[in-house]
Amino acid sequence: MTAMTLHRPYLAAAPVDRSGLWRNGLAASLAVGLHVIVLGLLVRGWVAEMAPAEQPAVLRTQLVILAPTPEAPALQAPIPSPIPAPEPLPAVVQPPEPVAATLAPSKPAVDPQVQVQKLQQAALARKRVEEKKRELQAEQNRERLESQNRAREVEQQHLAQQQSQQAEQARLSAERSRQQAAAQAAADTRQYLPLSKQAPDYPQRALDKNLEGDCTVEYTVNPQGKVENPKVLEGCHPMFMRPSLAAADTFRYQPRMIDGKAVSVPAVRNTFHYRIK
Repeated sequence: MTAMTLHRPYLAAAPVDRSGLWRNGLAASLAVGLHVIVLGLLVRGWVAEMAPAEQPAVLRTQLVILAPTPEAPALQAPIPSPIPAPEPLPAVVQPPEPVAATLAPSKPAVDPQVQVQKLQQAALARKRVEEKKRELQAEQNRERLESQNRAREVEQQHLAQQQSQQAEQARLSAERSRQQAAAQAAADTRQYLPLSKQAPDYPQRALDKNLEGDCTVEYTVNPQGKVENPKVLEGCHPMFMRPSLAAADTFRYQPRMIDGKAVSVPAVRNTFHYRIK
């Protein structure tokens, strides 16, 4: 758009100045050229990029004629006869409205509350996963402890069973040994059981003195069952020695037989008890 303002109407009847007309024409041509360039750029940009329509820029020019001043008398030259009106500018072609289908859908704005809820749900999900992991680990530890306890109990039961078996075997072995010893002792006893024993005479002096006591005599039973080498052991009163040895000499035993052969039995002892009734 070109606007011209005339501040002094009386200047319209002034003589025509060729230089002023040329300047006005040049300004009008420049304005028209600028309009054409802007229009061309707008049309070219819309066809190539199909960008959303924008309000085209409008170039506004204004021709101002200043009033004469005393400092510049040369500028007081009269304006030539009325300047011909500039040619009308071509109509500005408005770009068509962009098709709605070609526009990319804009992303809706994210609601802060929804975002917070999503973050809370994610944190809760992670917390649940961690709790499940801890529960699984605790279950594995509990199963391992139970397995170890069961293995320890089985080992203790096995050890107790072994100890019980060993104790039972020791008891049976001791019982067998005792039975064998008893049987051996019984066999030995039967082998040299006394066939006849004669009680010793009570010494008269011991009776007079009311003496009582015990006297042990040790001897050997020969293969014939007779007593050999009798001797009195310590602790025997002297009054009871002679009658004890005399009584031991009268003892007769059944000979001890080994492999069908009679043998001697040494260290056979017999204790005589002297009591006054």
